[in-house]
Amino acid sequence: MKNSLIISILSVGLMACETEPQSDAYGNFEAVETVVSAEATGALQTLTVEEGQTLRAGQTVGQIDPLQLQLRKSQLLASRRAVSSRSPNIQAQLSPFEQQIAVQEQQLKTLQREKIRTQNLIAAGAAPTKQLDDIVAQIDVIERQIALIRQQRAAQQSALTTQRSGTLSEEAPLEEQIRQIDDQIKKATIVNPATGTVTVKFAEPGEVASYGKPLYKVADLDRITLRAYISGDQLVRVKTGQKVKVLVDAPNDQFKEYAGTVTWVSSKAEFTPKVIQTKDERVNLVYALKVLVKNDGGLKIGMPGEVKL
Repeated sequence: MKNSLIISILSVGLMACETEPQSDAYGNFEAVETVVSAEATGALQTLTVEEGQTLRAGQTVGQIDPLQLQLRKSQLLASRRAVSSRSPNIQAQLSPFEQQIAVQEQQLKTLQREKIRTQNLIAAGAAPTKQLDDIVAQIDVIERQIALIRQQRAAQQSALTTQRSGTLSEEAPLEEQIRQIDDQIKKATIVNPATGTVTVKFAEPGEVASYGKPLYKVADLDRITLRAYISGDQLVRVKTGQKVKVLVDAPNDQFKEYAGTVTWVSSKAEFTPKVIQTKDERVNLVYALKVLVKNDGGLKIGMPGEVKL
């Protein structure tokens, strides 16, 4: 009878050892969650996400009504056209001056040829010197006229350039505003930023979205992190990159085991969080660590887990 009792006690003890392994750290699973918010204001026309749905990075998942932005862009384009219409055509307005100079230069060339011919005639005694004086006087007049026209052309060009610079200075802000509106119209299309699973959906089509309003939350659940805590005397047994066992509760008081890798160990001590159950006193200082685990679909955010070093 006594032997049977001892065997029964040992059997219970062995079963307890099998079902309740001595873990070194305790914590909860967490994942990096990204809150996707509206980047435009307007009616939410579509939002094709559902909780539990897997999304890829860059996937278009919704649309905010861009009508007001498009109308604003049309207004800016009209303003830009109005400003551009006031910009002078410098080449066209300087063309008459160019034509006058060309005519005067042609006359100057004719008189210069006539001057040479007259000089030859005078040298041969076939023409009076007064004829040469008249030609020289005409050449002087034409040269003065060409100089005057060039001065007028330069003054006109300066005035037109100043006018055009003023017009361009008015166009530049409009161009920047149009680029800004284009960016806002682009952001009215909701694009998922990161590959992951939708964990929470905050909005529905038909609602009015304002800039910064949360629409949904997405998290990468393929690789999930267990944030656990160890005491100071366990630090020497832990280092980043170390392979450890991660245990979670399973039916019939059993544990399910996962392979994990320590990715981070805190360098600063803190008090044990209230949610953590350990054998040590809660007032003891502990160090946080993160263990990366490949998720087979059974691990959820907030689920408790244990680490065996």
